[in-house]
Amino acid sequence: MKIVDIRATTVTVPLEATIRHAIGAHWGRFVRTIVEVETDEGLIGYGEMGGGGESAEQAFAGLKPYLLGHDPCQLEELRFKICNPTSSLYNNRTQLHAAIEFACLDLMGKKLGVPVYQLLGGKVRDQVPFASYLFFRAPNERTGEDEVRTPEQLVEHCRELKEKHGFTVHKLKGGVFHPDVELECYRALAAAFPKDRLRYDPNGVLSVEESIRFGQAIEGLNNDYFEDPTWGLNGMRRVRQMVRIPTATNQVVVNFEQLAANVLDVAVDVILLDTTFWGGIRPCVKAAGVCETFQLGIAVHSSGELGIQLATMLHMGAAIPNLSFSADAHYHHLTDDILVGGKMQYENGSIRVPEGPGLGIEVDREKIKQYAELYRELGGYTYDRDPLRAGWFPLVPNDRWAI
Repeated sequence: MKIVDIRATTVTVPLEATIRHAIGAHWGRFVRTIVEVETDEGLIGYGEMGGGGESAEQAFAGLKPYLLGHDPCQLEELRFKICNPTSSLYNNRTQLHAAIEFACLDLMGKKLGVPVYQLLGGKVRDQVPFASYLFFRAPNERTGEDEVRTPEQLVEHCRELKEKHGFTVHKLKGGVFHPDVELECYRALAAAFPKDRLRYDPNGVLSVEESIRFGQAIEGLNNDYFEDPTWGLNGMRRVRQMVRIPTATNQVVVNFEQLAANVLDVAVDVILLDTTFWGGIRPCVKAAGVCETFQLGIAVHSSGELGIQLATMLHMGAAIPNLSFSADAHYHHLTDDILVGGKMQYENGSIRVPEGPGLGIEVDREKIKQYAELYRELGGYTYDRDPLRAGWFPLVPNDRWAI
């Protein structure tokens, strides 16, 4: 089995509402690049990468001469071809490698007639539980509805998601409003859902001192962990020394060198494994083994996935014995997917692991065409330009609702 073609197509899929992110970022849709790897036997494997556009499509086209004729089963050779660690100063191809690895594992599973999780050592669970992943939302420009800003609106939004999908763990994406406001919202969630577990993630925008103040204020709540309150291993280490909640990250431990540094001098208790950020499913499984050895917690991270990457998260989550927390997923915020039949379904807060060959999904080529055309119409988006935000954090207390 040899690779004979690689194709990349950027798509954009709308969200139910515009979600607001740390330090002014906001999205009303996700932009992803879909990768197809075709073999001489006519099989096609699918991969997915966050972001995209002309530059991403050109980057995959640039990899094509290296990979034509490559056996997709030779995954370690593939890793060195794309991400040669002895030449890492000259490339930054981790996410490109991840998308190609997804497709190669999909091809291997299809060739052998087995799900990807079998290639990872078999599954230890049939379904992967997820957290609700709550965002503050901008009001609909036309109707003014769908806004999530106040504690009452947040609780109601959480209740709707819980009733619809069965979530019992709730993650609040912060860094949007003054921390006093977000503290009030977080406490409101805890009061409204006392039996459910919580986690808070302001994407590293708080100072160490503000992180400590916020963390100490929520110590008595039913917390999973305190995710990336501040930036850097040293900042996280200082917070960990002062706050009695496990720390977590997907920002400052995203490769094996950083993982080794964290093992030697612990700053983060829970490593959030992202199949894109870590460069593929197999690096995540390897990292999970290191975490098991040194008794660090792990969870599955979300980076705005469509169904292809969600499938990689499910297979990875199925195969890792020491997965001790519900996974993250932006998935329920999407209005649609590029899979045949639309979005995968939640059952009691979980999604079942696909059982078909490879990733176990069927990509809808008409949907890819539809959302590629939408991308060509709308283009990309500016990450840090929220029109509702008056200024940068920190804010003076009497302006805490003025964003």
